Amino acid sequence: MQTPVIAPSILAADFGNLEREVKMINDSQADWIHVDIMDGVFVPNFSMGLPVVEAVKRHAKKPLDVHLMIVNPDHYLAAFCKAGAHSISVHVEACQHLHSTIQQIKALGCKAGVAINPHTPVIQLENIIADIDLVCVMSVNPGFGGQKFIEHTYRKVEKLKKMILDANATALIEIDGGVNQQNAKPLLDAGADVLVAGNFVFSAANPMDVIARLKATH
Repeated sequence: MQTPVIAPSILAADFGNLEREVKMINDSQADWIHVDIMDGVFVPNFSMGLPVVEAVKRHAKKPLDVHLMIVNPDHYLAAFCKAGAHSISVHVEACQHLHSTIQQIKALGCKAGVAINPHTPVIQLENIIADIDLVCVMSVNPGFGGQKFIEHTYRKVEKLKKMILDANATALIEIDGGVNQQNAKPLLDAGADVLVAGNFVFSAANPMDVIARLKATH
């Protein structure tokens, strides 16, 4: 098992001290900064927009992993790339022409990811899996932080990993939602590569220590 990629979710950070929070991630063993974008339409909540992404980018020394939980993501790909995204993930449920959207993301010079909601079967990615860099598996229902991890995720990750291997694809499997020290190892054992952690990191007394412990999971 390879060392996992750790991507703290800035959505759970203290926005009154955003620069401090980003610098903490810079100084930690985290690999990426996960940035959740919500439009209040695709999901029942709003979150940060382009100005906040630009602000995070000004201070970040780690790549920005941007997760678009929005309708019509094609309209905003170039803007988020310009704002500093290293990777952009769009939801399969929000894309009418997913292959075209993936090609647009790659043409902008970003890594291309596809996110899937808990109810969405991985078979929907079968015809696109060889073209993408990342699959973001939602292990909670998207829209709110602090939710309980959905146990069915383990089986879903196993199926997805088999699909990737069978296709000789290279997509990484990212888990987003309810990740903690208890489920980190089972997720990695199932085939996950990237762990997104929000409240588990930022509500801790020592966030850098939590990140280090997740990074050491194997």
